[in-house]
Amino acid sequence: MTSENVPNFDLSRIVRRQLHVILALDCSGSMRGDKIASLNYAIRAAIPAIREVASDNPEVEVRMRAIRFATDVSWHIEPPTPVDLVEWADLVAEGETNMGEALGVLAGALSQEALPGRQLPPVLVLVSDGMPSDDIDSGIKSLLNSHYGSRAIRVAIAIGSDADEDVLERFIAHPDLRALRANNAQELVQQIKWSTTMPVKSVSAATTAPDPVSLLARDAELRRPINSDMVW
Repeated sequence: MTSENVPNFDLSRIVRRQLHVILALDCSGSMRGDKIASLNYAIRAAIPAIREVASDNPEVEVRMRAIRFATDVSWHIEPPTPVDLVEWADLVAEGETNMGEALGVLAGALSQEALPGRQLPPVLVLVSDGMPSDDIDSGIKSLLNSHYGSRAIRVAIAIGSDADEDVLERFIAHPDLRALRANNAQELVQQIKWSTTMPVKSVSAATTAPDPVSLLARDAELRRPINSDMVW
């Protein structure tokens, strides 16, 4: 067979594994003002860093999604979008905190049917500044019972002193990893960047570590704010 008759397969696309980064973002009324503005800014600042991590791991196809929850729950970025193509539209805050419903919707997106092909454990980042307004128990149960939800690296960021860290750590469901805390805009930028890049690096890199989440937990503790001024 001559070279002219050989099909032109793009082998890199055939063998690349997908890594989904999914943000679940609190857009309730308590997030109005500086908090939601800082969250939008932080995500915009994190996207170039995620792209850099993706470019350092060309064998992995990093895709990004985002779900917002308030009184209503909806996808903010619905199709799994290659990170190079992500364009962030600002979120608006209003209403209640239906986090349980959001986790149920997220669980439906993490089935084997919803994510076919070669998948790395997804990275899920939950951000909230308050307490759920709905049935959080069923939402967490659905997520942890879903195929990829149970395998995911789950990170949570508590914004301010009113955030329910107990709920966030039930979402994380790992004995070593605690919820990250952001008490002001600068800390929120730092925590969003860390939570969207370090887990991606951990999942993408070949490792013999028995539990990469424990390694992430140690790194997170080193970056935990010390004696920060409380703003929120």
